Amino acid sequence: MKATVTVMGSGTSMGVPTIGCDCQVCRSEDPHDRRTRPSVLLVYDGRNVLIDTTPDFREQALREHLHKLDAVVYTHAHADHILGLDDLRPLSFHRENGKIPLYASDRTAHVLRSVFRYIFESDYKFGGLAQVEIKPIEGAFELFGAKFVPVPIIHGEQEIYGFRVGTLAYLTDFSQIPEPSLELLQGLDIVFLDALRYRPHPTHSTVEHSLGIVERIKPRQAFFTHICHDLGHEETNAALPPNVRLAHDGLKVDFEI
Repeated sequence: MKATVTVMGSGTSMGVPTIGCDCQVCRSEDPHDRRTRPSVLLVYDGRNVLIDTTPDFREQALREHLHKLDAVVYTHAHADHILGLDDLRPLSFHRENGKIPLYASDRTAHVLRSVFRYIFESDYKFGGLAQVEIKPIEGAFELFGAKFVPVPIIHGEQEIYGFRVGTLAYLTDFSQIPEPSLELLQGLDIVFLDALRYRPHPTHSTVEHSLGIVERIKPRQAFFTHICHDLGHEETNAALPPNVRLAHDGLKVDFEI
């Protein structure tokens, strides 16, 4: 089955430009250097499945002319990956098939229910609520004919999920990929990997580390995401191998499910 992945956002948790910063990348006029918080949209067989709802989801959805959403899949519960949940409201009000399902690990579901208590406890009486429901991730699961395989990755000291769907894998926010997870990443056409910057970081991968992963798993094409303002788009791409590029907001890539 043909599918398309759209990069909704390619930036780190503070976005690029970063508030209060006057560095060269934050002042860049290259639109590829404007990075909203990290998320992708998978489109296949007339379905739209979003991975993570960032604080920039409203802006991202308007940019991509998104008119419907069939499901959301969450990697983890950090603010830059969940705080756009309330902006699902207009996409949830007139659905024919009930509430929008949100697929999440137990840890992530707990945080969603806590942060958005007014949605899930249904005692908020002063406006429309997002019509959503949490579905547990308990291994691989199917969404509209596509198999989503959770790929456990390490984000600092926390285990979170990346996902493989057909010939594509999306792994953001990791410092290490365990050996069993690397085995799940064989035979890929497209992989998205966290590559925050060149300098080490306690919870994120670096350009060098992610290049090593590319060499290990040998995808046809790799895109680096969750990028901070240390990496200028054109300058960084010029130093990368031909099959590795920085992702950018609005990037669209076809793949097979």
